[in-house]
Amino acid sequence: MVHIVGAGCGAADLITLRGKRLIEEADVIVYAGSLVNPDLLAYAKPDCAFYDSAKMTLGETTAVIEAAERAGKTTVRLHSGDPSLYGAIAEQMREFDRLGIPYDVTPGVSAFSGAAAALKIEYTQPELSQTVIITRAAGKTPVPESESLSSLAAHGTTMVLFLSAGLLRKVTEELTAGGMSPDTPAAIVYKASWPDEKICRCTVGTLEETAAANGISKTALIVAGPALGENTARSKLYDPAFETGPREKSL
Repeated sequence: MVHIVGAGCGAADLITLRGKRLIEEADVIVYAGSLVNPDLLAYAKPDCAFYDSAKMTLGETTAVIEAAERAGKTTVRLHSGDPSLYGAIAEQMREFDRLGIPYDVTPGVSAFSGAAAALKIEYTQPELSQTVIITRAAGKTPVPESESLSSLAAHGTTMVLFLSAGLLRKVTEELTAGGMSPDTPAAIVYKASWPDEKICRCTVGTLEETAAANGISKTALIVAGPALGENTARSKLYDPAFETGPREKSL
C-alpha cells in the first residue's frame, strides 16, 4: 500500500495525526527532500528506508515504490504542504493505477494556510474579501492562457501565488496589467512555519525590490489583494442582531 501524505507547510508538528502515524508505520519513505522538513523523518522506525525524490525522476520513484509493493512493504510518499496543490501527484497516481498499486491520500496543511497564519490575516473577511485565487506565474512550466495572472487579477480578489518568488518583476507587470494598483497591499512569506520564517509586507509595485532586499528568490508565497487591507466590518456569525440556527437574536 502507498500512502501519499501531506507533510504540512514546514513545522514538523503541523503534520496531521494520521500523517504522523503513517510515517511511523512505513517501511519505505520517498520524500521531497528540498521541501519537506527533515525533522519529520525522525518519526520513522529505525529500519525504514529513505529515498530523496528531489534527486529522482518519476520513473525512478515509481520503480522504488513498485519494488516495495512486490516485497509486501508499506510506502509513504511524503509531499510538502497539501499534496493536491502543486504536488505533482496526479502523474504518480496514474502510474499506480497502471501498475495496480493501491494508494490513498492524506491531506496536509497547505503553505497558503501557513502564510495566512504567519501574516495573522483572514482571507475571507466580510465586505472586503470573499474569494481567494490560488495560482502561479508562468515560468518553465506554462499556465493555460485563460489563467494568466493579468486575467485573474482583473477579478480584484485576494491572490496567493505559489512557485513565483523568482519571477516577481513579471508578477508585478501582470498583476498591474490586470487592473491591480501598484499600491495594492502585498506580502512575501518565506518558509511559513519554519524556524527561519520571514514575513515581508510590501505592495504589488515593490514586490521585486522587497524580495531582493531580503535575499528571497524561492520557497516563498506571494499574497496580494484586499485581505491584506484594513477592515472594520463584522461578520453576522456573532452579531447579536442576527439570528442563526442555534442562537436567537438578542437585540
